[in-house]
Amino acid sequence: MLIVQKYGGTSVGNLERIEEVAKRVIATKDAGHDVVVVVSAMSGVTNQLIEYAEHFAGVQPQSADMDMLLSSGERVTSSLLSIALNSKGYKAVSFSGDMAGIITNNDFTKARIIDIDGAKMKEALKDGKIVIVAGFQGATKDGDTTTLGRGGSDLSAVAVAGALKADLCEIYTDVDGVYTTDPRIEPKARKLDKISYDEMLELASMGAKVLQNRSVELAKKLKVNLVTRSSFNNNEGTLITGEADMEKPGMEQALISGIALDKNQARVTMRGVVDKPGVAAGIFKKLADKNINVDMIIQNTSHEDGTTSLGFTVPQNEMEAARNVVDDGSAKSIEIDSEVVKVSVVGVGMKSHSGIASMAFSSLANEGINIQMISTSEIKISMIVEAKYGELAVRALHKAYELEK
Repeated sequence: MLIVQKYGGTSVGNLERIEEVAKRVIATKDAGHDVVVVVSAMSGVTNQLIEYAEHFAGVQPQSADMDMLLSSGERVTSSLLSIALNSKGYKAVSFSGDMAGIITNNDFTKARIIDIDGAKMKEALKDGKIVIVAGFQGATKDGDTTTLGRGGSDLSAVAVAGALKADLCEIYTDVDGVYTTDPRIEPKARKLDKISYDEMLELASMGAKVLQNRSVELAKKLKVNLVTRSSFNNNEGTLITGEADMEKPGMEQALISGIALDKNQARVTMRGVVDKPGVAAGIFKKLADKNINVDMIIQNTSHEDGTTSLGFTVPQNEMEAARNVVDDGSAKSIEIDSEVVKVSVVGVGMKSHSGIASMAFSSLANEGINIQMISTSEIKISMIVEAKYGELAVRALHKAYELEK
């Protein structure tokens, strides 16, 4: 098998941890597998590099310079891991993103991968070497160094796995898999053996921090089987795969996979909006033009005076920007409420079962929790509730769907 392993910042946080990663890589190699390892910068290094750049007060670094600076952290880690492996008698070679053939567009600090030329990696693997790739980075066709933005090392690992047609891509972090909900909120949360790409995407977008959306989206596109697991123990992780691979012969698909809580929510309510075609379109176009991410939307029925109320949610750090955009006279009043959270029920099983939504609403009603907004998709039900009830809502829903079993 060809296995791509990715180790995050906490997994390679110091020399002792890099030593432990080397042992894990060696165990995989000794089991007869070819191995490509993608690494992040050692924990804290990227923030330190940013502080160095900010030291020069009044000088706004060019994005290209920042990418040159920030990409160095991962190159240090990849070199150290390669040195560690070679010192133990295992042939290893370290590559920068550029050397690994990761080609990106020229959108510095948040570049997107457009292609991977894996020739050098394949040649090294054929020679029996362990390949170590600096994550989070690539290069333009002109050779300029770029970084991939938040979650970039996960993205690097998935892209490399796809390009090399790896059998498995293991994402090592400080958690040992995907749980039915946050164990800090509900101690009875259960680790999942498998979850589909679509379910993982929904959970990630709803606040689950195990994997970045971009990585899961790319894994789905490239049909890369992902396993997320801990680098601090040998527990089995969670496999993230296609829906067809989730099914077990003779068994029903799990109804619900997880409950997510997103605390980064604010509700904007516009009252007295003229109720006629094109008004809502104009409002949301202005928000889109300012790159404000609108999530849930609700519009009430018309009032006798020909107006309506329009509500929507945005991330908390964008609520004032949203207020400024919509405060243009199109509404009689605008209210902002940051004391709300979004709780979501996610599961591909709801495609073929009725009563999922009513169970969610009933379980919250039984706890005296009022639902302010609701949105649904084929595999998700999301509800906005008061922030003080967020964790109670998670526990109530987790119990209602018997996810601890």
